[in-house]
Amino acid sequence: MKKVFCKIVASILAVLVLFSTLSFTVDQHFCGSFLVDSAVFTKAETCGMEMSSAASTEASITKESCCTNKKLEVKGQDELKQNFNTLDFQQQVFITGLVYAYLKLFEVSEPDFIPFKDYSPPKLVCDIQLQDQVFLI
Repeated sequence: MKKVFCKIVASILAVLVLFSTLSFTVDQHFCGSFLVDSAVFTKAETCGMEMSSAASTEASITKESCCTNKKLEVKGQDELKQNFNTLDFQQQVFITGLVYAYLKLFEVSEPDFIPFKDYSPPKLVCDIQLQDQVFLI
C-alpha cells in the first residue's frame, strides 16, 4: 500500500513540474465582436474579410479593418533550480542543525545487555502469594 501511495505522489509531482514549466500561446481572431477562430500553438485562421494592402493604397479613402487578432501568451517557469551560492550565517546554522538532527534520528543504538538471558527461570514449587495470603487489591 505504501509503495502504491509513493508512486501516486511521485506521478502527481511530475505532472505538477511539467505543467508549471509549460508555455503556450492562444491565438484568437475576432471579426467585429464575434470570435471566429481560436488556436493553441498555431496561428488562428482568418475569416477572409481583411482588406488587402494594395486596395487600401489605391483608394483615396482609407477604412479600418473590422477584424482583430488577439494573442494570449502563458509563460511557464524558466528556472527550476534555486541558487544556493549565497547563504547567510543563520541559514548555514539552520541547515547544519537540521542535517545533524536528521542523522541522529537514524543512529543505531546497541541493545541493552541482559546477563540472564541464557538461563531459564527457577521452577515454581508452589504459589507463594497463595501460600502467604498476600493479594493486591
